[in-house]
Amino acid sequence: MEWFKTLLIVLQVISALTVILLVLLQQGKSAAFGSGSSGSLFGASGSANFLSHTTVIFAAVFFVCTLGITWIGNKKEVGPGILSGTVAPVAPVQDPTKPAVPK
Repeated sequence: MEWFKTLLIVLQVISALTVILLVLLQQGKSAAFGSGSSGSLFGASGSANFLSHTTVIFAAVFFVCTLGITWIGNKKEVGPGILSGTVAPVAPVQDPTKPAVPK
């Protein structure tokens, strides 16, 4: 299970860095921040749609990895207990007021 947690952490870091990069690559709404994008590879609005969709996908990967890491981190080992029906035998406690009887 430790390898799965490591895989989720690696995926989370990669997706976080990718989301940061994609958000920085997206253009602003004003004309001062890149009004000449109509000759780009994706067209005037194609790059915005592509970058937006890719950002959403990597953000979803980031959130799923975060939930997975949280779920794995909160799992606790269930030991023997009263409700499980597997109570371990308890050694008898000696009364401290009685002297120990040597055998």
